[in-house]
Formats: sequence, C-alpha cells, structure tokens
Amino acid sequence: MNYLESLFSLAGRQALVTGAARGNGQAIAEALLRAGASTMLVDIDGAELDKTLQAFQAKAFHATGLRCDLSDEGEIERLIHETGTRLPNLSILVNNAGVTLPANSLEYPLADWDHTYRVNLRAPFLLSQKLAPLLRRNEGASIVNITSINAELGFAGNPAYVAFKGALRQLTKAMALDFGPLGIRVNAIGPGYIRTAMTKGSWEDPEKRKDRENRTILGRWGQPDDLAGAIIFLASKASDYMTGQSIYVDGGWLAKGL
Repeated sequence: MNYLESLFSLAGRQALVTGAARGNGQAIAEALLRAGASTMLVDIDGAELDKTLQAFQAKAFHATGLRCDLSDEGEIERLIHETGTRLPNLSILVNNAGVTLPANSLEYPLADWDHTYRVNLRAPFLLSQKLAPLLRRNEGASIVNITSINAELGFAGNPAYVAFKGALRQLTKAMALDFGPLGIRVNAIGPGYIRTAMTKGSWEDPEKRKDRENRTILGRWGQPDDLAGAIIFLASKASDYMTGQSIYVDGGWLAKGL
C-alpha cells in the first residue's frame, strides 16, 4: 500500500451509519465499504435495508444491518447493545439519519417538531454519548454528523428541520471539545441539494429544480455519491488534525453571491 492509499484507507476499521438504506446514507455506507471498513447499516425501513444489504453483499462488501427507529429511546438502547456485540472495534460513527416534515412556522404541529428533534438531534447526541466509551478504545475514532446547508441558511416552511440541523452543527463543536481528550474527533458534513427521496418534490417541479440548480456555482444538483470523498476524508488518517469543523458539499451554494 503506497502513501496515498494508506492515508485514505479504512482497511480493518469498523463503522456504523444511520439512515443507510437509501439516498445519502446508502452512498456514505458504500464509500466506507469501498475504502475497506466493515460497516453496519441502520435504518427504520426494514425492506429497503434488506435490499441495500443484498446489493452490498453481492459486491462482497463486509456489510451488516439493523432495523431501528431512532425516535424511540428503547430502540436506541438496543442499537447500542448490538453495536457493542457486532462492532467491538467501532471507530467510525456517521449520524446521517434525518426526517423533514415541512409546514409553516405559524401552523407547525408540535408533534412534528418533537419527532424531528428526536431523530435529527437527540438520536445523534445519544448515539455519540453512549458509543463514546467504545469509540475511545480504538485508534483514529471519528464521529461525522450529517447536517445541511440549512445549518447556515433559513429556508421557509420547515422550522424544525432548519432549527435542528443548525443545532447539530453546534453540537458537533461541543462534542469535539468534550470528546477530544478521549481521542475522538467530531466533524460535520453539510450537503446542499442532493437528489434523493427527501428532495423528490423539488426535483419533480421544473421551476424549483431550475431555481435550486441556479443557486449553485457548479450549476447542478448534487448526487449522493458526491459525499463519498468528504466522508472518507473525515473518517481516515487524512483528517487526523481536524475536529469541530463543518465541510459543506453544496456545489458552491453557500459561497455564491451575485
């Protein structure tokens, strides 16, 4: 293995990715697997999870899976127990799972607010907190939180999603401080508009699709595979001196002025 390969290699590492059955999470899991990490995929959709696992196993990837509802604390406890059993050398945790429940702030249902909080912010905190004792035992431990350009910008009609993605960005910094002495780095990736099931409504509306495309510098929507480089970088030795940072994979959306 040459220098470049060793810098980005995840051979022999163990990883856990939430929300991994499709979209961004599936692409993140595949990137980690291709870089050599044995990876456990976690998702609430058991049928989609089984399909993804079958596809990965057909490629001879070292992938396992677990269905889990991250809005349920009991389910999270089960996940933590299973992780300790299946991934005793866990060194990579990717908190990707998220929900979006749009509605105007003046009429936003409290139940939707609470559910978004439990999945998008509470679950990443609990998993990071409860798995930290396991992560700290392994060299190069890295937590990567998946936020959004909504962590920086206000978008109309989705107050809970915007609020908790922004909070997850700040939680990344707080945990970087607290976990640093344990040898655990904590960083975030903020995707822009990526073509997934979550953004299907905007993609299928020609006006909205073009508007979002024009807001980028690169002039296109992102694809889930566009996250591969960033996740391998933050999980590998290549980013050993980085923690508490957010990398935005957004085609230049946040940087674009006139």
